[in-house]
Amino acid sequence: MTASLAKQAAPSRRWECVVCGFVYDEAEGLPADGIPPGTAWEDVPEDWICPDCAAPKSDFEMALISG
Repeated sequence: MTASLAKQAAPSRRWECVVCGFVYDEAEGLPADGIPPGTAWEDVPEDWICPDCAAPKSDFEMALISG
């Protein structure tokens, strides 16, 4: 399996703002902020801020998915 196929097969993760609860979903991205769907959290620019409360990227934690 090539690296690109492995990346596509990987499940997306969600990252939650600890300040306001906004959730960044890697599968959805944030096209309005110039972040296309499928963008991994590591590839979101370090100077990106929460669109709801302006918290820095460092104030996000991986969201636990129940189910």
